[in-house]
Amino acid sequence: MLRRVTLIVIALVGLAACAPQFAPAGAQTEPAVLSESVFNTSDGLALPVRRWLPANNMPKAVVLALHGFNDYSRAFDKVPDAPGVGPYLAERGIAVYAYDQRGFGKSPDAGLWQGRDAMVGDVKAFVALLRHTYPGTPVYLLGESMGGAVAIATLADVAPSFVNGAILSAPAVWARSTMPVTYRMALWVGVRIMPGFKPSPRGLGYQASDNIEMLRDNGRDPLFIKQTRIDSVYGLSNLMDEALARAGAVQTRTLYLYGAKDEIIPKVPTQEALMKMAGANRRPQVAFYPEGWHMLLRDKQAETVLRDIVAFIGQPNTPLPSRADDQAILRLQETTR
Repeated sequence: MLRRVTLIVIALVGLAACAPQFAPAGAQTEPAVLSESVFNTSDGLALPVRRWLPANNMPKAVVLALHGFNDYSRAFDKVPDAPGVGPYLAERGIAVYAYDQRGFGKSPDAGLWQGRDAMVGDVKAFVALLRHTYPGTPVYLLGESMGGAVAIATLADVAPSFVNGAILSAPAVWARSTMPVTYRMALWVGVRIMPGFKPSPRGLGYQASDNIEMLRDNGRDPLFIKQTRIDSVYGLSNLMDEALARAGAVQTRTLYLYGAKDEIIPKVPTQEALMKMAGANRRPQVAFYPEGWHMLLRDKQAETVLRDIVAFIGQPNTPLPSRADDQAILRLQETTR
């Protein structure tokens, strides 16, 4: 999307100045509430919720899953040629909850960026509701891409005990400091002269997964956003700036997943984020998948990744079944040389 923005801005620099349109959180008027299918936020939004529960409804752990940019909670359901995070973990005794984050899916004002504080506030409130619903049960945070950036921003704010662990799947840490200067300039100009413009992502030549049927299914889904407002890209970039800058503040036990074929989140900022995390008091467990793409949880080898997540939750301080954590950081460094 940033590459497309660069080209569009060059053609439209003569447009009159406009203001970006965001949808900030409202006043905190009531406690957040979780019902069967809706997460009612404290500022009055109704965010759709999906849940996948073990057959006995007595989970050994609970996962709150945060979807990526332009996606929504369906990301964790069964998809073509992949088992789906929710069904797979539920079959193994782990409950999974996911909601449509503000600005995505069936949430109000879908397509408008809602702001970092509101999104992080929702995570904090939802985790508190899960702690209340499942007292004494370990709670984990799983973030995919943008959801990973939201998770980092949240975890950097809270105590290490906020959750029992975090799984970051190719988190969005592509901060402006690691972007080409043309991208940064195009974004700066674009959000000021055409914030509501929606450049088409077609023809960019970047692939998110080897699971082509899943990608086609997303393309047919009316709730999956295909064309994104420039001011939403700007908001995401602000979030990515924070995710990279504050990665070292994450003290929670963490599993960091990344694929060698990721064409969406570059390797250089990923390495920088891992270096920051490695300097913290609690080092992340890193899993590097030579055949993995950006959408690791829905790739054709998704079951390998999901098996590792189950092990991370159920068997702390042990090697992953796939051995993707064997010298993972060194293998990642080798791919950037």
